[in-house]
Amino acid sequence: MSCVSIPALTTIFLQPGEHFMGDASCRIRTLLGSCVSITLWHPVRRVGAMSHFLLPSRSRPHAGDLDGHYADESLLILLQELADIEVMPTQCVGKIFGGGEMFPGQARSANPSVGTLNGEAARALLQSYRIPIVAESLFGLGHRQIVFDIGSGNVWARQVKPVDPHLGPSQEKIS
Repeated sequence: MSCVSIPALTTIFLQPGEHFMGDASCRIRTLLGSCVSITLWHPVRRVGAMSHFLLPSRSRPHAGDLDGHYADESLLILLQELADIEVMPTQCVGKIFGGGEMFPGQARSANPSVGTLNGEAARALLQSYRIPIVAESLFGLGHRQIVFDIGSGNVWARQVKPVDPHLGPSQEKIS
């Protein structure tokens, strides 16, 4: 019996406003509350990219560099990086994650939450570039832990509901 050496994966952790593009040797992780991540994956070349944005768009026009804190600009950054390696948006598949409600006990206005706006913006942007959305895990209560394995294109999402401060971390509220 011979021993086969398996190359180690490089793991990247995205903070809000960041993005990353890599190949099959990379895995990207992040934590999302009301923020949203878009993953783009090219199944033949096994390259992919992921964003972590906070808001759908800027409230006023900007000049200068693109800012990954905003959905529209974040997607443009990903598309530019993919174009640099000659990958067209329509050759990729998209997945969307996040947009959770982090403070469910607080009084809500009639306006949609920032998480809802982020998720809807991500959907609309991918559709506008004709990138098929093959999976999503959006909205609901709490934050998500996300892991994107670029080699396989798989994304694992674990949603964690917020803790009721009146009960403590180890107790569950039963109605």
